[in-house]
Amino acid sequence: MHFLDQAKIYVKSGWGGGGAVGFRREKYIEYGGPDGGDGGKGGDIIFEAVPGLNTLIDFRYTQHFRAQRGHGGSGSNKTGAGGDDLVIKVPVGTQILADDEERTLLADLTKAGERIVFLRGGDGGRGNASYKTSTNRTPRQHGTGWPGEEAYVWLRLKLLADAGLVGLPNAGKSTFINAVTNAQAKVGAYAFTTTRPQLGVVRHKGNEFVVADIPGLIEGAAEGAGIGDRFLGHIERCKVLLHLVDANDVDVGESYRIVRDELDAYGAGLLDKKIIVALNKIDMLDDELIAALSAELEEASGAEVIAISGAAGIGLDWALDKLLEAIGPDHARVSEDDEGEDELEWSPI
Repeated sequence: MHFLDQAKIYVKSGWGGGGAVGFRREKYIEYGGPDGGDGGKGGDIIFEAVPGLNTLIDFRYTQHFRAQRGHGGSGSNKTGAGGDDLVIKVPVGTQILADDEERTLLADLTKAGERIVFLRGGDGGRGNASYKTSTNRTPRQHGTGWPGEEAYVWLRLKLLADAGLVGLPNAGKSTFINAVTNAQAKVGAYAFTTTRPQLGVVRHKGNEFVVADIPGLIEGAAEGAGIGDRFLGHIERCKVLLHLVDANDVDVGESYRIVRDELDAYGAGLLDKKIIVALNKIDMLDDELIAALSAELEEASGAEVIAISGAAGIGLDWALDKLLEAIGPDHARVSEDDEGEDELEWSPI
């Protein structure tokens, strides 16, 4: 399935149904009077966040959405049926933005099952029975129904993850997420192996949390270099970032600063998040060199550095401990595999 995180669509709620012009016509009843019913309300446009979706690819092929029009009224004071609401299902984490220069945020769907009535359908028109007065006993006027609302909007998906991975291309992010989660991210010995965000679920010490891997950043990403920084939006919701630095880089301190400068240029509070720094790919290095590189990276970052290897599985528990501590027990979910472990087996005695 292709990944798409932005889409522009047109939405329109339904028109209200027209009111009826009718007069009561029954045997032995003279001058029955007006009995035209009102029209039905037009259908609403509703957005609903549903689990199981992680792309907006469906909106590449379907871009116009119109709710049903309300049905017209009829005689005998019968109100027309309302038009069916149109429910547009989107992934959890979808934002609805106005089609203006500022891309004003109109709605943010962050919970599964969350629904919003985005455009309300038009009210039905009045039937002629509602126009009857003491001086207008046989009205023939009626309402045609009120128009629905319409708009062009942008949908933008920001994946929901507890932790995010950042680093230069080939820093080992895909290898790390494959090692600690159920993800199957592509791994290759060339830059920009990852071309779209990846999600994986970590199960660690009876808890589980979601990790997001995004394409690597290079110097000038904020100006569009490489893949650019557009995928950084997918880690805006993360509680902690794991910054991976390749131990084989010529200058690990400079590698750290490049990515940090791009995060700063992007903004959105990314540098205000808890950031864990990890020296990756240490499996081919001796202890002395690992210590020297870790010290160099600590000096550049001003933070504790953990030494790991995603490919060899070295230090992964240490890294997961740090992530779990930063996420906090209130946000990490209890793993289903561990639920009920402390319960005693049933016994008839």
